Amino acid sequence: MEITIKINGRFASVEVSADVADYLEQAKRNNRKLYRERQRYWDGRKCDEYIIATEGRLPYCATPEELVCQQETLNEILAVLALCTDTQRERFLLYALYDFNCAEIGEMCGCSKQAVQLSIEAVRKKFFKIFR
Repeated sequence: MEITIKINGRFASVEVSADVADYLEQAKRNNRKLYRERQRYWDGRKCDEYIIATEGRLPYCATPEELVCQQETLNEILAVLALCTDTQRERFLLYALYDFNCAEIGEMCGCSKQAVQLSIEAVRKKFFKIFR
């Protein structure tokens, strides 16, 4: 099914599955409902905040404290990964971030499944040693 979407002020035609088209249509209906609710109570005194909170699609904004905590956590993770060998780091990131299994990583790296498991376990031990 082909739909037209607006990206950065420009319209583009995109081919999507029926499920995605149904989801987008439902989102449009919800947005129209929310718009009508806001128009009905334009002065804000009678507007149901629960409806706006549950039906609205507001972007999530992290607090400054959350951003600092995320940055500190990222720095700690990168410090542990810096202690690993290049091979261990590569295998661990393929496993943890890209969700490859040990056999697939072994095929990509040209090694056995057991070697990949040992590399991943070595990185895990370093994480546990530092974070415990």
